[in-house]
Amino acid sequence: MRISTLMPALVFAAGTVLPGASQTPPPPPAPQVADALQKKYDTIRDFTADFVHESQGGLLRKKAIERGTVRIKKPGRMRWDYTSPDPKVFVSNGRKIYLYVPADNQVLVSPVPDEDQATTAVLFLVGKGSLTRDFTVTHADGATADTYVLKLDPKLSERDFDWLQLVIDRTTLQIRSLSAADAQGGRSTFHFSRFKENVGLSDKAFDFTIPRGADVIEAPATSR
Repeated sequence: MRISTLMPALVFAAGTVLPGASQTPPPPPAPQVADALQKKYDTIRDFTADFVHESQGGLLRKKAIERGTVRIKKPGRMRWDYTSPDPKVFVSNGRKIYLYVPADNQVLVSPVPDEDQATTAVLFLVGKGSLTRDFTVTHADGATADTYVLKLDPKLSERDFDWLQLVIDRTTLQIRSLSAADAQGGRSTFHFSRFKENVGLSDKAFDFTIPRGADVIEAPATSR
């Protein structure tokens, strides 16, 4: 499944300042913002958040919206529990990846890809990637008085996306949304809320037991 993004293009136009109007201060250089975000993220051992996932792709450009919660623990562990409209679970325990879809009573099991085969977006989230090392970073349209918007162009060709976009809180440097786009025009955006850092997640939170009677499909390792 290819990851991509849907993000409205919000144009910030600088014009004449009218009496009583305020103007958003110019942001620091984009690489400086990315470096600050990377340094902050390096201090985060784990985090939890609620998410809304918007995706759009395919010939019919059908849009889907899903909701759930995410838990991530460095290095290499993540769990995405989708709760709406249909439940599903995506878990990585650092060795294997499980995708469970209850409606299909099916579990897809695959090995965690080697670092030279995993996408840089995944590596960053699980604490193994670097924004400043792996991407060319520029400012993108849509910044507000309390957010930065960064466009991340990967320095090496990626299997699952052409570019990423991050919306970042100017004060806390928390990630408000992560978006991606693929060459076929697909779009995908994760909006995050109720972000909690360093909550002390147990490794057991990333254990997954295959439900009795579920069909199990073993997938081979993927490559770039």
